[in-house]
Amino acid sequence: MARRVLILVGTKKGAFILEGDAARRSWELRGPMCEAWPLNHVAADPATGTIYATGGNEWFGPAVWKSTDRGRSWTHSSEGLSYGEGETPIKAGWSLAPAGEVLYCGVEPAGLFRSEDGGLSWRHVAALREHPSRPQWQPGGGGLILHHIEAHPADPRKLWVGISTAGVFHSADGGASWEPRNRGTRCDYLPEEQRYPEVGQCVHSIALAPGTAERLYQQNHCGMYRSEDGGRQWESIENGLPSSFGFATAVHPRDPDTLFLLPLNGDSIGRYVPDGKAAVWRTRDAGRSWQALRDGLPQENVYFGVLRQAMAGDGLDPVGVYFGTSSGELYASADEGLSWRCLARHLPTITSVETLVVER
Repeated sequence: MARRVLILVGTKKGAFILEGDAARRSWELRGPMCEAWPLNHVAADPATGTIYATGGNEWFGPAVWKSTDRGRSWTHSSEGLSYGEGETPIKAGWSLAPAGEVLYCGVEPAGLFRSEDGGLSWRHVAALREHPSRPQWQPGGGGLILHHIEAHPADPRKLWVGISTAGVFHSADGGASWEPRNRGTRCDYLPEEQRYPEVGQCVHSIALAPGTAERLYQQNHCGMYRSEDGGRQWESIENGLPSSFGFATAVHPRDPDTLFLLPLNGDSIGRYVPDGKAAVWRTRDAGRSWQALRDGLPQENVYFGVLRQAMAGDGLDPVGVYFGTSSGELYASADEGLSWRCLARHLPTITSVETLVVER
């Protein structure tokens, strides 16, 4: 059977799917899907091939969409996506992660829900919002959002979540209890004597390195970090990068030392690629050194940003890497970042990029 690669693209106006062959030379674009809902994350369960999408806003409310036929048809459900009567209404879903038989969804205002029936119904993982630090959580520039979920592939009860602005939290028991894991990540926006609090960090993205027990990478509002112990302690790895600020990261699916990163120029001077020149930065040694990869990317008058979920790899050999921009371009590399080409233009603002490899 022939392999097919699906690039799953979430946008402010629905989901799009690009489908190509294993050589990644020819692509077909389909969309918009999900009735052009504003979507924050489109992702797949590789074990089943089911594609999920989540989003919403004050008008639509939150929901999780589901397709079992590679995006040709969709259903959606919001059953259980609520904190209950008298609580702040949930504005939107922001992140999705399959973990064994469970599907997790992170929402705004920040909280976590789980589904044990493939997204048909949801149950609040209440222990996270019941953590004693909850009164200290504050909205970031985009709101108070749980935007990243990482489940350990060998033990789906081990979970890490990223919340802006509260930081990284870890559960070893499927969400029954939680602890903050932010030691070593700084808050440059706080007074100097308060820059390393237990919670309050503006984490932008987290990624679990493949084949490791607990190596994590984190792009923070204030720096780039690596942890070798599941986030108990973080070490800065931003030396050699053009900026300590950015959103999107993507780990190599087989090499824990290789990471792809797309820095932006800073939080208060535009949030676009440094010097108006697009580049993906790659490390082959776990962040000890970095290389700028520019071949095929625009190098003049580039003012796009790349959002926190909008970068991914495809798992093939060599690994394909993809990222989507705030101005609606989708870029792809079939050689681990050495060269790039634009696969789509003029899409709505791209909020997420994920991949699914299937047998046709």
